[in-house]
Amino acid sequence: MKKILVSGANGQLGSELNLLSENYNQFEWFFADRTHLTLDNLSVLENQLGLVNPDIIINCGAYTAVDKAESEQELADTINHLAVGVLAKWSLKNDAKLVHISTDYVFDGTSSIALTEDASTDPINIYGATKLAGEHLCLQNNPQAIILRTSWVYSSFGNNFVKTMSRLMKERETLSVVNDQIGSPTYAADLAEAILTIITHSDWKAGIYNFSNEGEISWYEFALAIKEIGGYTCEVSGIPSSSYPTPAKRPAYSLLDKSKIKKEFQVKVPNYKESLKVMMSL
Repeated sequence: MKKILVSGANGQLGSELNLLSENYNQFEWFFADRTHLTLDNLSVLENQLGLVNPDIIINCGAYTAVDKAESEQELADTINHLAVGVLAKWSLKNDAKLVHISTDYVFDGTSSIALTEDASTDPINIYGATKLAGEHLCLQNNPQAIILRTSWVYSSFGNNFVKTMSRLMKERETLSVVNDQIGSPTYAADLAEAILTIITHSDWKAGIYNFSNEGEISWYEFALAIKEIGGYTCEVSGIPSSSYPTPAKRPAYSLLDKSKIKKEFQVKVPNYKESLKVMMSL
């Protein structure tokens, strides 16, 4: 029986994989939190991997506090870049498969068409820069790895935009949301399904793949969909990013093209609104 190690077990994606794992009992699952797999302490990481000795690693662990990363560059780089290199090196040496999760923030946001996997990268914040460095080191240390870039992740687990908006719409009469950042949300349960489709596919096709839900929207339009599905009466208005300054800049456009993952692995990509309805009905 093949053993799957999932890092970042308590995060949104790790939690969704944990839920789904019950349907995949052909695998032995090991869900690692920070105590099992210390991504910020490289000196013990290799030993920890050896103790579990997985056949497949799904690296959901990451430093994802985008604004905080601007002031915690070293920590973000250790987790998002250097630790990925250790996982990649170990997986190649021990003949294990590696799926690593990356982000749309590797792009600068100046595109006006959906971004393919070979579109040029140029991150505009520390988080994106550390994730891109992690991608490079991952494929350098293990060319057989699969990298999945995703965007705007939400789930019924953890903290995310959908939960925050739902709470604020209950508490407030008015709300302003940025309307000039365009992309597509990702329901973590759909991403978890996509990962399992890849892992159970007859062919392992290494490289970079994009995954997010279908649809091209702004955060403001996402908020309107949450309002509609939740039946909230809060008045939601759109504002430019310049009216809501943050320590880290965000890409203005980071819509991901999903053609490759559909073609190579026959992955199903639901529309963002359908998935949002599913999550909000839980």
